Amino acid sequence: MKSAVKVVQEQIKHFYLIRRLSQYELKSQNKSNYLGMAWEVINPAIQILIYWFVFGTLREKAPVEVSGEEIPFFSWLLAAFFLWIFFYQATIQGSKSIYTRLKMLSKMNFPMSIIPSYVIFSQFYVHIFMIVLSIIFFQFNGYYINLYYLQLFYFMFGAFSLIFAISLITSTLSTIIRDIHMLINSVLRMMLYLSGVLWPITILASEFPVILNIIKLNPLIYLIEGYRAAFFSNSWYFLVEWEYTLYFWGIVILLLIIGSFLHVRFRRHFIDYL
Repeated sequence: MKSAVKVVQEQIKHFYLIRRLSQYELKSQNKSNYLGMAWEVINPAIQILIYWFVFGTLREKAPVEVSGEEIPFFSWLLAAFFLWIFFYQATIQGSKSIYTRLKMLSKMNFPMSIIPSYVIFSQFYVHIFMIVLSIIFFQFNGYYINLYYLQLFYFMFGAFSLIFAISLITSTLSTIIRDIHMLINSVLRMMLYLSGVLWPITILASEFPVILNIIKLNPLIYLIEGYRAAFFSNSWYFLVEWEYTLYFWGIVILLLIIGSFLHVRFRRHFIDYL
């Protein structure tokens, strides 16, 4: 627990530095591209256009019910798709954030725990921009901005917290065992099809309730359902599903405690893995 408190204090104390480094990270990743940071938007835009072409034109999917209202499939998909992109990219980048920067560790005068944090933050900027584009799209489709949109700030914070907790664990393990990063990549690709991004998990409720309950143990589903509730429902999802909210934050805190312990325990030895 002491390690978790220490890591959180480091994030708060060096927040300004995290923000500055995240901006530099975002620019440096795209400095060799002619279109620069525009690719951070172009890549997910191409992906969502492919889904729109397949599910919205060639093979139109049936509407999905959210809080008693039928939502067109593409709008339902869009509401959570950019969350998935953020989760995937930030988790992948966060897992290799330390070992790819081992050469600069000796020159650092700030805590190593902020490395995963600023790498995740660099992806967070892109996520915010894509959410703004999604909101604009929804305005043209009748899902106007209302008071319940404020939930997005809560769920964004929840997404960042979950990714950071996971990245503390994976960045430490990946530094010690490089194969961990490849395993994480494979697991995340599988999770795309098991987290309810592309299909409504509620269809399992009638025939496979046990499988549904197992799938909902994935904390990412809480965020996915929360994003969709913020866009389409007329209720405060995190209050209505208060038991799920407690479970989600319980998992985040547990992962943060484990990740902080591992990080603090091994970070003095990271340079040995150069």
